[in-house]
Amino acid sequence: MSYAPLNVLKPVAPDVWIVDGPEITLNRIGLKLPFTTRMTVIRMSNGDLILHSPVEFSPGLHSALDKLGPIRFLVAPNSLHYWWIPDWKAQLRDVPVYAIPGLEKRAKRPIQVDQLLMDRQSPWPNEIDLLVVKGDVLTEAVFFHRVSRTLILRDLIENFELNRIHSWFLRLLVHLSGAADPDGKAPIDMQLTFFRSSQALRKAVRQMIVWAPERIIFAHGRWYEKDGVKELRRAFRWV
Repeated sequence: MSYAPLNVLKPVAPDVWIVDGPEITLNRIGLKLPFTTRMTVIRMSNGDLILHSPVEFSPGLHSALDKLGPIRFLVAPNSLHYWWIPDWKAQLRDVPVYAIPGLEKRAKRPIQVDQLLMDRQSPWPNEIDLLVVKGDVLTEAVFFHRVSRTLILRDLIENFELNRIHSWFLRLLVHLSGAADPDGKAPIDMQLTFFRSSQALRKAVRQMIVWAPERIIFAHGRWYEKDGVKELRRAFRWV
């Protein structure tokens, strides 16, 4: 079940909002599975907006965002969360797309990337810290908004609430994967893809802990409104 209301700005912290979008179907472990979607909106100190992992475009959402400030950046933080960026780009032709390396080759629809997100090279160094975590399958850019102490992930933590899943089969899969609330984490199939890069991931997690986030936003399931460091230690104990 999607986190209604959809396509509506929901305040999270000063200058940070989320927008829950419709479900999207992804291929995982050979099955077509439904996933909820979630965008994070950051307003910079100069008023510019960053749309992190945009949800489906709609004129109403576009209008609501314009009331917050000008949209200046579209961000594809990993190789899964990019699908609706071309639709936003078609409406915002002068707005650059920032993405992880290799997305243009891996994407399943054409996407124009204007600037790469590189490890510890934040395009907004005065306000946002950046890590790029590389695995064999998933590469993800991790954002930390300093002023609000908000850590922004996508798939490195998943935390599905079982009572929101109608299908008993999907509930079983989520439970077995280890991505069920209240003990959400990267599902086991994704954990295995970081086997060769576990040291780099461990180093990245330590940096996230040093940042001491108050909250953690991610794409799938119940995100963490408090106790960010505690949740990081728990969710990444596998690494």
